[in-house]
Amino acid sequence: QVQVVESGGGLVQPGGSLTLSCAASGNIFSINAMDWYQQAPGKQRELVAATTSGGSTYYADSVKGRFTISKGNVKNMVYLQMNSLKPEDTAVYYCNIKGYYSNYGAPRGFDSWGQGTQVTVSS
Repeated sequence: QVQVVESGGGLVQPGGSLTLSCAASGNIFSINAMDWYQQAPGKQRELVAATTSGGSTYYADSVKGRFTISKGNVKNMVYLQMNSLKPEDTAVYYCNIKGYYSNYGAPRGFDSWGQGTQVTVSS
């Protein structure tokens, strides 16, 4: 199967920056999409940024112009650069990766989540 691990969260002051990293490992055959979600206390998990194998990107209106999603030079990694952070960005951030993995035959689809990383924006 495929494992996903996020890192890079922490405490930052308003206006500051953080970069989250997400690494996928396992017998990955191909990746179709790499997404970042946020879940604030008491709220549903929401998509904030996404990128596809073709290079298309999506940003939620709340983060446009402040967050940038990018794929790493190292295979199967994705980053979320977060600038001009606001207190309302405080949330647990999850990485979600969809694709296919090798399973001793035809590739099988996977949809894997990381454990989440806490981002707290506060003075």
